[in-house]
Formats: sequence, C-alpha cells, structure tokens
Amino acid sequence: MTPGLLSVDDLRAAVGAGTIDTVICAFPDLYGRLMGKRLDARFFLEDPAHGTHACDYLFTVDMEMEPIEGYGFASWAKGYGDVHLVPDLATLRRCSWLDRTALVLCDAALGHDPVRVAPRSVLAAQVARADEHGYTAKAASELEYYLYRDSFTDAAARDHRDLHPAGWYIEDYHLLQASRTEDLNGPFRRHLAASGIPVESTKGEWGRGQHELNIAYCDVAGMADRHVLLKHACKEIADQLGASITFMAKPDSTEAGSSSHLHLSLWRGNVNVFASDETFRHFLGGWLAHAAELMVCFAPTINSYKRYQDQSWAPTALAWSPDNRTAGFRIVGEGPAKRIECRIPGADVNPYLAYAAALASGLDGIEQGTEPPDALDGDAYATDDLPPMPRTLAEAVAAFDGSDFARRAFGDDVVDHYVHFFHTEVAQYDAAVTDWERRRYFERI
Repeated sequence: MTPGLLSVDDLRAAVGAGTIDTVICAFPDLYGRLMGKRLDARFFLEDPAHGTHACDYLFTVDMEMEPIEGYGFASWAKGYGDVHLVPDLATLRRCSWLDRTALVLCDAALGHDPVRVAPRSVLAAQVARADEHGYTAKAASELEYYLYRDSFTDAAARDHRDLHPAGWYIEDYHLLQASRTEDLNGPFRRHLAASGIPVESTKGEWGRGQHELNIAYCDVAGMADRHVLLKHACKEIADQLGASITFMAKPDSTEAGSSSHLHLSLWRGNVNVFASDETFRHFLGGWLAHAAELMVCFAPTINSYKRYQDQSWAPTALAWSPDNRTAGFRIVGEGPAKRIECRIPGADVNPYLAYAAALASGLDGIEQGTEPPDALDGDAYATDDLPPMPRTLAEAVAAFDGSDFARRAFGDDVVDHYVHFFHTEVAQYDAAVTDWERRRYFERI
C-alpha cells in the first residue's frame, strides 16, 4: 500500500493508539474546492461505509457560498435537501499536516444513484466509458503556483495587492532561489508523500515566486483526487507557516501564468496503447476536434483566459507537435512512456471536469476514427492559420451550451447545470467595477 494510505483496520488501530481522532469526509464542489465535515473517528468507525450528509445547495453556490437561483438540481423551491456523502474507502489516508487527522474522499449520492452533476460523478461516467472499450486511462497533473511571504489573512486585509513574492527574480530551474523557499516547498513534498500522494519533484518556474510540484502518475480518477488534495494540502500548510499560495491562472498581468499541464495515456492491462500509432492518432484527433467546445472544462474562470498570451508558455491556438512548448498539445515520451501533454489548462482547473472532457473527446476520436491535423513544425505563436481557442469565459460558455457533442457525452442535465454555473460567473464579473476601470476613468473620462 502507498505510504500514508489507510485501510479501515489501519484506522481502527490508529484510533485505538490515540494517533488519529478525527476523520474528514470531503468532496469536490463545482470549482474543485474540497467541502465536507470533520467526524469523530470513533463515530466514523461505527459504520465506515455510511459516511455522512451535506446540503445539496453546495452544488449550486458561487465562490462566496451564495446559493444561486435557476438550477434544476436544487433550489429554494425544492427546499435545499441533503445529498449522501458516500466514502470511497480506497482514498482513506492520513493528513500528516493536520494533528491526529485522517481524510476520505466521498461521492455524492441521492438514494442509490450518484449525483450526476458532482464533478467526481462526471469523471466516473467517462472512466466507465473507457472501461467499456477495455481501456484504463493513466494521467498526471503538473501544478504551478505562486508563493508569497504574506499570510492569507494579511493578503486579504491588503485586498491582495502589493504582496511580497517568495522570490525576486525569474527562478526557472534556479537552485539558489529555490533554496530560499524550501521552508515552504519542503513541507509540501514531505507532507504529501506522507499522506498517500507520491511526489516526484518541485522546481522554480518562470515567474517571481512561482514553482511547480509534480506528483507520480496513476489512474485518471486517482490523479484527479491527488490533484485536489495537493492544492488543499498546500494551502493549509502555507497557512500554518504564515505564508500564502495561489493557484490562480494569472495572478499578476506582469508575470507568467500558472499552468496545470495534463498528461494522459490509455492502457490495456500493462500495455500503453498509445504506442500503437493509430489509437494514439485518433484519440489525439478527437481531443483536438472537441477542445474548443469543451474549453470551459479546461479554463473554468474569468482569470483563466488572461493566461493565453503570445510568448507566455501558454497556448493561444489549437495545435499539436512533438516536444514543442508553443503548441497546446505536446507529445512526450516513447513506447510505454508515450503520452499526450495538454498545455491548455491553468492551475485553476477543476481536474475532474478536465480529465472527463479529455476522455470523452479522445474516446469519440477512437470511435469515429478522427485524424488529427498535421503536426505543427515551428512556433505556434507565429503561425496565423491555426484554429483559435475561445478567448473569454463568455465565449467558451456559449460554445459549451451549443455543443451537441457535450450534450451527447455528458447529458443535457449536466451541461445545463454547468452552463448556468459558468453564466453566473460571467454575470458577476460583468457587474463588477474593477481597479483597472477606476484607474483609467476616475479622473480622465
């Protein structure tokens, strides 16, 4: 068993020894944030498979936890009832950064049926579809983030302006500058590894105070779980250390954006079927063909689209190429290691939706025999005839809403739910008065 993961018997022994007394039952919301409850560990062990309950409004709230009208799933008119949080006991683990605490991820259910709009359910449906084809998808997320010496409390009090980055010059692969953040990145690596999330590395990135943390690949559902746990753990660890971390896609217009490159391959047993050129081509062809209409799954916030700038290491058009960092889809590895790296998502991505979109698109490509366009040769930023990506969340939502493919792949109820969710985000942004507007218009208009 991976170090840090627990069986129910392991948990029972730890509770008896007094080293664990709390179990967190957690689930990802529409943003990919972890929500849930802390249970007394002895109470949890009375029936470990039962779990707990939570209000269904949690799948209809905005970032400020305000319940939004207009959802078919839950509303004031329906009384905002409960969903059942069913523990996935394979995810039970120690939270080594928290005192005497374990955590288990849960699936949201109504009766015996999964809540279809829950992010974990959306991905599970596509994993089941891959299984019908005889495939197992394996994946890895590379997450980038910015570190600041200001605490979250101080950053909020300063309206998140004039913060102090943990580095003061570009530190991509810089060991000296990276050493200055080992008081943060070191605990990230150690606590994740001790909590059932195998770590490969951390490194300085291209921005001031920007870093990347890589974790070991695994099955795609397990990677989505590791992804959200990584973000949650790093936030809590930074908070404990009086610092702050952000996974915004573009926290500063003068700095590089933070990506979450997604690596994906398909397997039959111990064989990577991407080593077969035909299967690989058709999966890639399907992913490319549907990327624009599923863009909300890869770029889910207003801020996501600020990252797509020329010569920024983020893609600006749809193209693929072997080992070319200007293309949105980069092919890396050979033989058993061959995989597709999608460079479109930022660090703000909800991994369940992104991996679900990737699987749905790629499997459709295999079913339809979709051929990708010719591989890009050269600089994608300097190539004028590449298919564009949506450049705003509003544009991406409209494409998703009108996508026949999305409705076939996910179902009308799921698409309509997320369209309303993203429309709400756009409407709230459109109604906001920004610092940019005040600086530009206050005196001179």
